[in-house]
Amino acid sequence: MNLPNKLTVLRVCLIPLFVAALLIDSIPCNIYAALVIFALASITDWFDGKLARKHNLVTTFGKFLDPLADKMLVMSALCCFTYLDWIDPAAVVIILAREFMVSGLRLVVANEGVVVAAGIWGKLKTAFTMFALIAIMFLVGYFGFDRNIFIVNEILIWISAVLTIISGGIYLKGYWSYIDSSK
Repeated sequence: MNLPNKLTVLRVCLIPLFVAALLIDSIPCNIYAALVIFALASITDWFDGKLARKHNLVTTFGKFLDPLADKMLVMSALCCFTYLDWIDPAAVVIILAREFMVSGLRLVVANEGVVVAAGIWGKLKTAFTMFALIAIMFLVGYFGFDRNIFIVNEILIWISAVLTIISGGIYLKGYWSYIDSSK
């Protein structure tokens, strides 16, 4: 297994640690521990892709697991934040629906031998969402949770939701011919 794939596997392995750190209040500084774990996992996403492309280490395993690991990490955070009442579940439903839609789209076009590469809007959506999730943990950890922090959290998560809708629409438009029911 090459280094980029090991980083992707590490990201998946960090998810249960992140969830435990975030949800177990008895862990000292649990929100900061979760923030550090999430940030580390997010950074591995950037490094694994960069290394794979730079050193020609792109593998089928990496193409499969890398986007799945990203979705698992983000979905875990979104579910935990909803459980903790830090964010609005409606935004989470929009984000999760888009992730399932794009994953389904990738499966459909894969049958045609087409790979759905991440576009600029998808990358922007992922980067902003990871930033937003880190910012939310920092704000709650540093200031505590109150109505003002909830409002800031809502602004961040709804920006993510809007970017999610835009990128999902672009993917649908670009690959509509593969799912058009009239064919």
